Amino acid sequence: MTDQHANQHFNQLGASWFCVAWVVIFFAALTWSAINPKDDFTWWLEVAPALIAFVALAITQKSFPLTTLTYCLILIHAIILMVGGHYTYAEVPLFNEIAESMGSTRNNYDKVGHFAQGFVPAIVAREILLRRSVMKTRGWMNFFIICFCLGFSAFYELIEWWTALASGEAAEAFLGTQGYIWDTQSDMAFALTGAILALLLLAKPHDKQLYPRA
Repeated sequence: MTDQHANQHFNQLGASWFCVAWVVIFFAALTWSAINPKDDFTWWLEVAPALIAFVALAITQKSFPLTTLTYCLILIHAIILMVGGHYTYAEVPLFNEIAESMGSTRNNYDKVGHFAQGFVPAIVAREILLRRSVMKTRGWMNFFIICFCLGFSAFYELIEWWTALASGEAAEAFLGTQGYIWDTQSDMAFALTGAILALLLLAKPHDKQLYPRA
């Protein structure tokens, strides 16, 4: 796979209007998220990955443009982070209502975030590996992607732990365990499930964007 194919596909879809729409949606969500968040420090902690991703995408947009599918997935993941940052993951209103309707006291919005933490990076990693021809077979590539996503999820749990220890008062809001002793393990399980489902459900549409003339 050459970068020329990806560039052609991106250009055919209209890079200009797509980029503008992407950026407008991103900053509209970011602005909403930043207005009177539940906790300012927790907001920064939760939204930081989205801001880092934006900078990375801005730097690589010309030299390594991604497919529209991948860009859209990254935007959805960023919005998930921004919603979680605004309310804190344990207090997203919709998921409070869902929990109440199910007779539960736990807000499970954080599981949506961890599912996306596996689902979206799986496609990002898949695109990089295919375009750089890193792996010779799809089977080993998929195995590597799943391991990568699970490792990334585990590393993020470590970051949460270290940040919580350092921040003190913000620890509970940032970790969002809500008293669930298996929270860390279930977070990684959701990321693993997300990665597997992404490969199963999006491989074909992703290939069509990577190889538009194939």
